Amino acid sequence: MTDNAVASAPSITTTTTAMGTAANIGVSALERRIDITVARADVDRDVEQRLKRLSRTVKSAGFRPGKVPMKMVTQQYGYQTHSEALGDAVQRVFGEQVRAKNFRVAGYPKIEAKPAASEDQLEFSAVFEVYPDIVPGDVSTSSLEKPVLSVSDVEVDKTLDVLRKQRVTYVASDRASEKDDRVVIDFTGRKDGEVFQGGEAKDHVAVVGGGQMLPEFDAQLLGVTAGQTKTFDLTFPENYQASELAGSTVQFEITVKKVEAAVLPEIDTEFAKTLGIADGDLVKMRDEVRSNLEREVKKRLQSRIKNQVMDLLLSVNAIDVPRALVEAESQQMAENTRREMESRGMAMKNVPIDTSWFGEQATRRVKLGLLLAELVRSKELHAKPDQVRAIVDDFAETFEDPKEVVRWYYSQPQRLAEAESLALENNVVDWVLANAKVTETAVAFDDLMANAA
Repeated sequence: MTDNAVASAPSITTTTTAMGTAANIGVSALERRIDITVARADVDRDVEQRLKRLSRTVKSAGFRPGKVPMKMVTQQYGYQTHSEALGDAVQRVFGEQVRAKNFRVAGYPKIEAKPAASEDQLEFSAVFEVYPDIVPGDVSTSSLEKPVLSVSDVEVDKTLDVLRKQRVTYVASDRASEKDDRVVIDFTGRKDGEVFQGGEAKDHVAVVGGGQMLPEFDAQLLGVTAGQTKTFDLTFPENYQASELAGSTVQFEITVKKVEAAVLPEIDTEFAKTLGIADGDLVKMRDEVRSNLEREVKKRLQSRIKNQVMDLLLSVNAIDVPRALVEAESQQMAENTRREMESRGMAMKNVPIDTSWFGEQATRRVKLGLLLAELVRSKELHAKPDQVRAIVDDFAETFEDPKEVVRWYYSQPQRLAEAESLALENNVVDWVLANAKVTETAVAFDDLMANAA
């Protein structure tokens, strides 16, 4: 709330009430109310001075600027000027009172007019929320399991195998299909003897065991040969997205038109070149894969322990949060979702996005934001320039010209906001790990990388 200067200060009296007592069950404990009384005469004087200043420049047909009669100026601008003068007075009084009482206002106040106590007074009620007083909870008795994983040759080999599968090719084969082969089929699905919607396709391509089809259908593609026709029953899951098929048993007929064997590339010079190793050196390739893998493993381990730390902080710090902040965060999340969908080519103009969908996540974000801010302040965990630079360097490392990326970040200070925020979070995580009971627990590579693309 910013204060606006007015020509004269109105006389005011205020009372403050905490809303959340037994008499206000269901009302947030963070709500406060200030009752404001303003003298009409003071507002009238302010209105008069504003109109006089305005009369010096106002224009009206038939009059030179500054020569419009005051009566006409009042008729045309009186209501607007009175509204502005009264609004400024109430806002300024509100600002003075919250500062005097050391209230930290969250969001905007709701100001409503009250019945006047007398003809000489105007009364208003300002209802608002304040930030909670946070005393960080004790984490020294809490336990955390810190996941650890060292990248070995085994993990490098597994990653190379994934990279090989991403570069698979297919060749026509006369043998029966095996897992990871590709088949081209025509299929027709019937329910009660009638072809159902979406149950028919020509030249459909599927990888055996690839997960594109329902498991029961996928299983029927194993061991088939080109030219073969087969019929089988299939029962759709109870939660199938097409409700008219959910839980139903249907009959499929498929005709296999092609079986194509999967051919994985050899790990040789040409394979290394596809990974960006210009001279095809296999040692360089493995070193590059290991370096990238170590970076990804580090990022995922940090993400896991950070989530655990945040959960711990929430568990030892039960705090109320202002509804205004949660609503603002929900609105921001809804807008971000809309922009993301639009960036993917979806027409979102007439698609409603309800902010209530994000309520739980927004509440978590607001709580963590308040907790982290207090920990940074009280424990002096502010981000240091070298920490921010290390994060920027890490951002830049994967680009072709890291130095240019670093220059881009530092060319405008606001671009460093993301790096500074990460540095603060890392400092809080390190502080919790230094004060909680931490035990290191080995994590399986396949488990850690389960979400890898």
